[in-house]
Amino acid sequence: MAGRREFLTTLGAAALGLAAAPAWAQKINTPRRNGPQPNEFVFARLRYNSGDWDYNPKVAANVLDAVVQYTTIPIYPEEVVITADSEELFAFPFLFMTGHTLVRFSAAERQNLIEYVGNGGLLFSDDCNHDVNGLYAKSFEAEMHRAFPGPETLAKIPNSHPLYKSFFRFPDGAPQTSHELNGWGDDMVHEYLRGIDHKGRLGVLYSNKDYGCEWDYDWRNKRFRTEDNTRFAVNIVVYSMT
Repeated sequence: MAGRREFLTTLGAAALGLAAAPAWAQKINTPRRNGPQPNEFVFARLRYNSGDWDYNPKVAANVLDAVVQYTTIPIYPEEVVITADSEELFAFPFLFMTGHTLVRFSAAERQNLIEYVGNGGLLFSDDCNHDVNGLYAKSFEAEMHRAFPGPETLAKIPNSHPLYKSFFRFPDGAPQTSHELNGWGDDMVHEYLRGIDHKGRLGVLYSNKDYGCEWDYDWRNKRFRTEDNTRFAVNIVVYSMT
């Protein structure tokens, strides 16, 4: 419990959209003076200049909470925002990217992402439009074709992929989102995710299912859900770190 309390405290009011941390949290708060440690999972978010990279601000808090609940993986309790051309990009095995609008990388950013994937990193790109014909989807896919040219750059990920059994088991593949079932976006239920492999491992995981909006709620509201919809996020985290 102590580790969980420290996580929730350090995560802080800013990440949860609260005016102030609760009194009990303020009493036990111990500020962290150092950055992430090598054995910690870090929720790193990609900042790109062309679009709304900072959408769904509560995703990091919710995913980190799920990792703490279900695993023994140590976490860094703050979201880290990083640009694609940063030299520090390679320190993070997991990179989250989302948005609604245009995705456009410079030559330097594109090359850095190519090297990031080549070094074993996992870029998780989540289309907030839930629309295969939307601007985010079309421009992101075009960028991936520039970076990783080939006959099928973003290939269908089969339900038998290790991603779907890295922690929890999802025998039917990628879990559906409420946006799909409610007909929001392109009015389609996307039956699979797509990705780019590098040396037998996923280097890019691409979703049109809008997991970001599905996971963008206060972590404390999980107790009202019959089934925790962030469990798939745990699989992505575990896969990225093993």
